[in-house]
Amino acid sequence: MTNIWIICRKELKSYFASPIAYGLMAFFALISGYFFYAATAIFVSRGMESQMMGRPMPMDVNEWVIRPVLMNVSVIGLFLIPMITMRLFAEEKRSGTIELLATSPVRDFEIILGKWFAALLMYIAILAVSALNILILFAYGSPDWRPLLVGYFGLILQGGCLLAIGTFISTTTRNQIIAGVGTFAICLLLWVLDWVTAFETTATSKVLSYLSVVTHFEPFSKGVLDSKDIIFYFSVIVFGLFLTARSMESLRWRS
Repeated sequence: MTNIWIICRKELKSYFASPIAYGLMAFFALISGYFFYAATAIFVSRGMESQMMGRPMPMDVNEWVIRPVLMNVSVIGLFLIPMITMRLFAEEKRSGTIELLATSPVRDFEIILGKWFAALLMYIAILAVSALNILILFAYGSPDWRPLLVGYFGLILQGGCLLAIGTFISTTTRNQIIAGVGTFAICLLLWVLDWVTAFETTATSKVLSYLSVVTHFEPFSKGVLDSKDIIFYFSVIVFGLFLTARSMESLRWRS
């Protein structure tokens, strides 16, 4: 556990020692802030329209603002996650330090978990930026905080599974651009797999839809905590880290 934390801390420092972390957080703050503003403006506009028509209707701020914001934040993750993971192992291979890492007394799973935890903490730090927007709702309204926590828990799980896939892809190349593009392609594929159910109802289409990360995030965005969705995300995380371990084992054998 000590080695995992040392590697995790080293990776986190490398993020914040370069413009990577600050650039990603600024990009995320700008885009998520716009989505929050748009959702809030629509919510206020619809509320005023209903009052002017003399037919005020109850409007749930969780449904009109928080849920759309969470769904849009998960979309932004498709672009952020490849930039977080592309350097994890690709940079080590490019600089030649992967041989030292592979032949060190540190075990493979400690290296992998340390780097993956660092990427996950980086992602959580970026998500925390959007939480600042949500706090405004509590200052001027009374949204239900429980669906909000469930939604952010879903974002972390979804990010964790995509980060695990990105970590594996980063071990397969020494070029960060290739690692980033490959991660984005796989993440995008896992995102759009559920689209097949729009024109097919076969067993194959249902299986493909089940493999989509969107299918399992929608309940979280509604504040629903379902064990099958949690199991899916954890299964993808384990599978991605398992593939990374096999790739690291190959690197160690070649070293």
